[in-house]
Amino acid sequence: MQKLYLTAFSFAAVFAFALPAGRQAPASSPTPHLPRGNATDVSSAEIQALVQKTAADRISDQAIRVVSINGEYNVGVGVVHRAKTSGAQAGGGIEHSQITEIYHVMEGNATLVTGGSMDNTSEFPADHPVVTVLNGPSTRGGPIQNGVSRKIGPGDVVIIPPNTPHWFSEITSGQIVYLVVRVDPHKILPAGYVAK
Repeated sequence: MQKLYLTAFSFAAVFAFALPAGRQAPASSPTPHLPRGNATDVSSAEIQALVQKTAADRISDQAIRVVSINGEYNVGVGVVHRAKTSGAQAGGGIEHSQITEIYHVMEGNATLVTGGSMDNTSEFPADHPVVTVLNGPSTRGGPIQNGVSRKIGPGDVVIIPPNTPHWFSEITSGQIVYLVVRVDPHKILPAGYVAK
């Protein structure tokens, strides 16, 4: 029994010394973590204050924060308020070429259409706030044809990938208010932005 122990010990020692320099056996310490960032808080009171500030507009999209995530990508958080619409007054669709949007409905009910196609498209100018602060390069157009239509309300979440037309064909309640998270892998949104 003792001979087996010495043989196993000897084999382990020879193996450890036989590894080329820089290729040591795995250390027992845990692997290093990526740099840790700081959490960013957005309070309900701050969101509600922006909703109240922009409630007079028929459509209001207000960025709250744009945060750099360890220099790898940006995340924007905003709040959108839209007044009741239907049919022709609902306007047209929009799509963003580089940003994924995540909607979380806080209040109201609407019909959201995604996918399909838009006629009469035009690019937002490069210096427009939709491009510089909210969504990066974006295209607007007429109502969406052949898209997927769904009714949404409080608590619902919709994830809209880049290059996906989207449009509220009808807002049936007095208004719809939703939190929007914008995932920006190309870092085109202004990191460090804070709503005033």
